[in-house]
Amino acid sequence: MKRFYKDVATAASGDGFAILLDKRPIKTPARAALILPNAVLAEAVAEEWRAQGEEIDPASMAMTGFANAAIDRVAPDRDVFAKPIAAYAETDMLCYRAEVGDPQAEKQNAEWEPLLRWAEQRYDVVFTRIAGISYKDQPAATLARMSEAVLAQDDFTLAAMNPLTTISGSLVCTLALLEGQIDTETLWPIVNLEELWQAELWGEDAEALATREANRMKFEAAARFCELARETA
Repeated sequence: MKRFYKDVATAASGDGFAILLDKRPIKTPARAALILPNAVLAEAVAEEWRAQGEEIDPASMAMTGFANAAIDRVAPDRDVFAKPIAAYAETDMLCYRAEVGDPQAEKQNAEWEPLLRWAEQRYDVVFTRIAGISYKDQPAATLARMSEAVLAQDDFTLAAMNPLTTISGSLVCTLALLEGQIDTETLWPIVNLEELWQAELWGEDAEALATREANRMKFEAAARFCELARETA
């Protein structure tokens, strides 16, 4: 799409903030009003629109995409949107370790166990640890409590939790990030531990490196969106 506007601004609108293109408010793909919950998130979305050149590139507008998802996809049915996010508790990456005696297991225990123990204390749950790749059920009470933790998030945070859990493979890591238990820079090598371990042993694969870098950018954008969405005046 060709750029059709010159000026981008934000303005208070009801309980939130709208994005104005040449003084006209933006709508979502579903034609709902694009209203952001606070001024800082509205400004981040507005900056994406200002940064567009002669043609609009949706791939460069992650904040706008998350905002659209929050309004068009999350708000109409939170339970449906939250279900696949909460499902990551069933197979959380942190629970699956290498076999005892494998050198990688020691590194996993050192870097993953603190986060898993934090989640157990924070949410009063118990996770089953598994050595190897065989699937084992997590306690029903744990899954129920983790689902509650997901549904407790606001619509805008939920929208960006999708890529956070998908890329990391861990609901625990996502919640730890949201609650300030760990920052993005520290968390990134933790969620890529196995891939980085293989690269250390056998050398880096160019295609894998490019994919990991692309995922890092998506992960950081989602984390930033969540942080801004949770800003208070």
